Amino acid sequence: MPTLQCQACGKAVSYDEPIPRDSECEGCHRDLRCCMNCLHYDVSRNNSCRETEAELVEDKARRNFCEFFSFNRRSFVAGKGENAREAEARARLESLFGGPLTPGAIHLSDARKKLEGLFGKPTLDEDDE
Repeated sequence: MPTLQCQACGKAVSYDEPIPRDSECEGCHRDLRCCMNCLHYDVSRNNSCRETEAELVEDKARRNFCEFFSFNRRSFVAGKGENAREAEARARLESLFGGPLTPGAIHLSDARKKLEGLFGKPTLDEDDE
């Protein structure tokens, strides 16, 4: 039987099924009995779950009372999961806007000048006020 692994960090799980609801991973201290560690977890499905009778769970990384929970026996793959989706979305945004999205990367005065230039509105000089 394959070793159960936390799908957040890859550490071997020291519990046997049924996984206690309050159990945590010894490596990353995340909840083990959560959607991300479930056999039915599938981000391509409605509500990220293959089980059509399961109730909606908002936070897929937190423990819950789902009666269909069964620990996923697949091997851990680094870079999968919520952080990978966030990184992919950020990379797409950065490519769309032509550079890293960091606070202060676009100065408001520059953006205002570009906006006014786009619509042909003359810029106000301080002397004109």
